[in-house]
Amino acid sequence: MKTLTQHTEVKNDQQFDVNKSDSEWQKELSPEQYNILRKKGTERPFTSKLEDNYDGGTYTCAACGNELFTSDAKFDSGCGWPSFYDALDKTKIVVQTDSTHGMARTEIMCAKCGSHLGHVFNDGPKDKTGLRYCVNGGSLKFSKK
Repeated sequence: MKTLTQHTEVKNDQQFDVNKSDSEWQKELSPEQYNILRKKGTERPFTSKLEDNYDGGTYTCAACGNELFTSDAKFDSGCGWPSFYDALDKTKIVVQTDSTHGMARTEIMCAKCGSHLGHVFNDGPKDKTGLRYCVNGGSLKFSKK
């Protein structure tokens, strides 16, 4: 099910501020990060060290450093990936429909470099936004306050 958010929908000819060649990304990212961020891969659930991290701080895109989420919006969804009920700023993330795996989901991507982060669903905390940003830990870096 496609989730409605206030993020901008990616266009087919979308240009991002950070634009690198495939070989440049491969040199800069670990193989796992490259698979997740640039090839839209997914890490195995419950394997990210950031899933159980509840220290205060900011989560940034591992590819370009764009600030995406704060620890204040992080919650334990039990899904096996770091989960947030809101983005730091609606302009930091862009979305597009992902119809792989026989379903329509809303993919979230870094608005600065176009890297794949994960998906957003509408089964998050009802007392907050109602959204669950399900994010691959390998797509993030954490900076403690």
